[in-house]
Amino acid sequence: MVMVLVACNNAIGLSQPPNLYLDGRNYPSVLVPIPLQVVEPPIFYVTDRELLEQPEGRTRYGTERSDSMAFGRASVRFGAADWDDLVQRTHVDQGGQLSRLDVMNIEELVRFAETPLPAVRKQGALRVVPDAQDDYAKSIKTFQDALRQEVIRTGNGRVLVYVHGISNNFEDSVQTLASLWHFTGRRSTPISFTWPAGNGGLLRYFRDREAGDFSVYHAKEFLRALAEIPEIEDIDIVAHSRGTSVMTQALREMVIFNRGRDVPPKLAMKTGTLILAAPDIDVGIVRQRLAAERVSEAFEQINIYVNPDDFALRLSSYLTKQPRIGAAGAEDFKEGELFELSKEGLVHFVRVEGAARSESHSYFRNNPAVLSDIVLALRTRAFPGGTLRPLEADPDGIWRLHSSYPLERLPDLDESDEDNRNR
Repeated sequence: MVMVLVACNNAIGLSQPPNLYLDGRNYPSVLVPIPLQVVEPPIFYVTDRELLEQPEGRTRYGTERSDSMAFGRASVRFGAADWDDLVQRTHVDQGGQLSRLDVMNIEELVRFAETPLPAVRKQGALRVVPDAQDDYAKSIKTFQDALRQEVIRTGNGRVLVYVHGISNNFEDSVQTLASLWHFTGRRSTPISFTWPAGNGGLLRYFRDREAGDFSVYHAKEFLRALAEIPEIEDIDIVAHSRGTSVMTQALREMVIFNRGRDVPPKLAMKTGTLILAAPDIDVGIVRQRLAAERVSEAFEQINIYVNPDDFALRLSSYLTKQPRIGAAGAEDFKEGELFELSKEGLVHFVRVEGAARSESHSYFRNNPAVLSDIVLALRTRAFPGGTLRPLEADPDGIWRLHSSYPLERLPDLDESDEDNRNR
């Protein structure tokens, strides 16, 4: 076990409060578990970033790859005097001073063995060496026991997994998840899967893309071990940019594996809502990876946020010579394809309006309208178009999310009713 104190020099602000909360209601503060009504809560993480040894005993995670996963816990300090002050900031920004988010203590709880584990050929099959398999199983159990204790401590059997995109460091991922988790009401156990992004140089985009592919196996192992914890009920996943590729590759392989052993994927994986924000994935690959393999049936619903003005994805499309799903319009789909997807009732495309310039790609975190819809999807489990998610559909079958959403038709989330719905 390693305990480190990290002085974070790139503290970020708590995202602008979602439109959903601007009238002083709807934030479920009374439903937040008492142990989590604090300004310095724990945020868990799984990473295959390299571990950096630094002077004065400080330890941080870098941008290079590690063949071994690590699981740990970080505490994040919200810049508020106390819990009541933070709840007030959640509803209304106080004089333009947004709350800071600082990563404080980082504690690595488990260091897994390097993969692949050593194997020997026996009777025509490759089998992992028993001692190596036993050691790996012990690490899995330590990981599971730590999360089981957190579920028991808080009562949060639902898990919120966040997967970042390129050009993000370790602290970025933890801070972003902390903000998102707070706004969704702290009714879940937050875990960041942070892969070795943030590489430098002229070819940093391609280095990060390759690092994401490298992390797919570890993502699968993480999700598999997570779903095996009896106390965990559902796993929601929010992935951004290139992190959507990491996660959808892992999910696709898990779906195929569970179908092969004749177990319904959703039952085995405990997957709930999947949110793909500004996904940096080739449109054709999405068609094959998600649609052809019927990955959607492993989830309650999949929400894909797209922005035709996404500058980063337009650049990605130029570099790869293929359109990206996160910047796609109706013309990027085959005739009738969106209609067929809408008939399934599980995959929802949401077109973001008014997100341009610096936030054209990071809107899932910074845009109060988009953040409102993500919060509603995760809190209420509602599909688009109803009272709880009052989006409007365009003729092409894509839901429209305007910059003032949902203020014209602001839902009234009765906290006790919401608690019953989510159960």
